[in-house]
Amino acid sequence: MNINLICIGKLKERYWREAVEEYSRRISRFCRLNILELKEAPLPKNSSPADEAEVMKKEGESILSHIGQRDYVIALEVEGEMMDSVRLSRKLRGILDSSPQAVDLIIGGSLGLSPEVKKRADLGLSFSPMTFPHQMMRVILLEQLYRSFKIDAGEAYHK
Repeated sequence: MNINLICIGKLKERYWREAVEEYSRRISRFCRLNILELKEAPLPKNSSPADEAEVMKKEGESILSHIGQRDYVIALEVEGEMMDSVRLSRKLRGILDSSPQAVDLIIGGSLGLSPEVKKRADLGLSFSPMTFPHQMMRVILLEQLYRSFKIDAGEAYHK
């Protein structure tokens, strides 16, 4: 099974890259994980709401161009559904059992996701009503993905 993590922006700090590499290595025994880092659209210094909308539109188009027609799309968004780790594991198992071409997990840029990406998503997922740095969110998402696979496999890690 292919799982694609589609993100706006690159990880700059070494400690975030090392954490992502560690969880990617752990996850590799359960699935084929692909991490795609897409370029951030430039935002003018004193941006207007129109400038921000244009940035979100460009980033959204870039994201959508990497999503397959038969992919199951999970968009990380504050307004999304919250669930505990066991429920996330069960949800992921159900998704994988439905045999999508791939599962795409989407982390938007600093302005969030465009309405078009949210519309394409099969599931909006929220980890908290709080805002997290995108680099940290990538690590948290990968840790929860790994935890989900371990729960599904009945292996000790979750507790």
